[in-house]
Amino acid sequence: MSQGGLFGPEPLVIVDDEHGRFAYEPDVISEAQAAAWFDALLAGIPWEAQKRSMYGREVDVPRLVQHYRLAEPGLPAVIGEAGRVVIARTGIPFTSVGLNLYRDGQDSVAPHNDHIEELAEGASIALLSLGATRRMTLREREAPKRRFDVDMVPGSLLTMSYATQFHYDHGIPKTKTPVGPRISLAFRVRPDGKAGGRRYVSQRRPV
Repeated sequence: MSQGGLFGPEPLVIVDDEHGRFAYEPDVISEAQAAAWFDALLAGIPWEAQKRSMYGREVDVPRLVQHYRLAEPGLPAVIGEAGRVVIARTGIPFTSVGLNLYRDGQDSVAPHNDHIEELAEGASIALLSLGATRRMTLREREAPKRRFDVDMVPGSLLTMSYATQFHYDHGIPKTKTPVGPRISLAFRVRPDGKAGGRRYVSQRRPV
C-alpha cells in the first residue's frame, strides 16, 4: 500500500493485520449535512479551553474540547443524530463522544494512543470529521514502523480497532498552510459509561 495522502470513493482499509485495523470512509454523510452539523456544533457547544502540566509549567492544550455520554439527558440533538449514524454504519454500540475543535492550522494534537483503561476491551474507536480537511498521521511504534497520512475530509469516518492503541500513535500535526476550523467527533465505548476526557484544568471559552 502506498503511503501519503489517502483518498477514494469507497471505504479504504489502510491496514489490517496483527497490529490492528484502520479503515477510512469518505462521504459517510453528505457535504451539506456535514456543513450543517459543523455550524450547529461550532455555535452550540460550550467549548472548553484546557491547560496541562508540561516540563514544570502549565501550557494551553492547542484545541478546544467537550465530552458527552450518548445516553445523557439533554444531549445536543446533532450529537445524538451523529451518534446514531456512526453506530448504524459501524455496528458498534458507542457510549460516549469526545469533541475537538481545531480553530486553525496551529491547533493540533500530538501523536498519542488512547488510554486503554478508559476503553471497553476490544471496542473500536470511530472519528467523524466536520469542517476543514486536516491530515491525520498514523505511526507504527515497532518495525517496520509504517506511517500513513490520511486527509480527513468533511463527512468522513476513520475507524481504529482496539489493537491499534497498543501498536500505533495517531495525531493531527500543525500546518503552516492556511486552513479553516475543523471539528472531530471521537466515538468510544467506555467501560463505566462515563463521558471520558483527559483530566486537565478546564475553563469555558467562547469560539
